[in-house]
Amino acid sequence: MSTTPYRTQIIPKIKRDVYLNLYRKGQRADERDFYSPRKISIQTNVLEKANGSALVKLGNTQVLAGIKIEPGEPFADMPDEGVLQVHAELVPLASPQFEPGPPDENAIELARVIDRSLRDPKAVDLKSLVIRPGDKVWMLWLDLYILDYDGNLFDASMLASMAALSTARMPEFEEMETGEIKLTNKISDIPIKLNKRIVTVTTAKIENYIIVDPNLDEEIISDTRSVISFDENGNIVGVQKTGMGSVSQEELDNIVNISSQAAQVYFKLLNNALVSEKKEEGGK
Repeated sequence: MSTTPYRTQIIPKIKRDVYLNLYRKGQRADERDFYSPRKISIQTNVLEKANGSALVKLGNTQVLAGIKIEPGEPFADMPDEGVLQVHAELVPLASPQFEPGPPDENAIELARVIDRSLRDPKAVDLKSLVIRPGDKVWMLWLDLYILDYDGNLFDASMLASMAALSTARMPEFEEMETGEIKLTNKISDIPIKLNKRIVTVTTAKIENYIIVDPNLDEEIISDTRSVISFDENGNIVGVQKTGMGSVSQEELDNIVNISSQAAQVYFKLLNNALVSEKKEEGGK
């Protein structure tokens, strides 16, 4: 899907002034403080036919993550690893900005940030996805669907991705005499092996103010945005900056500090959702 570039939306100067006046009072339009994310809900296993799925609502932003696992061939330069592919689709009904068509730079950027946040710290154990080295491996397709867009796709998409990966199960299969891997219509109880869980925290800089989890209006009036990926131990495993504005060293240190605190909030919500999922499975 393609989308009209964010900056082509015309936001009257008066709106930016209104937001800045609120910031000077230590307030935000939705009554949050500067460093608090919006209300978050995480639902898992929302797609019956998928190997794993999750629906995340971050304020009015909604992202659906679906995982499909199929046998395939490994990459020639990584014969002893499975394959992880991340795709993002900006559904036209989610926003007037989104238009039908091939993936544009915004969908591609979203998919790449999620992919790097998972791949660079080796969050998914790709070596555990080998069926026959150099011949057959499991291919994980992680598809992200933006259902409602009100800012901060990165954090919502990362939460949905981790919730889906954490609750996904491998398919059952039979190995034929020919060596072919034939899937049954059943999903096993075997989870995807994860080495660690990851969240991203997005902050926006608007003049001299730094805010966590910008909504759509705040994104549009922002000078720059920073997306920092964290693992559960608080280690930074990825950084992405968008926008033309600059960030001083002091501001960067502040962004890292407040993002680290917000990451703890995200991990707590994610872990609570996964604990609830396990309890539901145990009750079945």
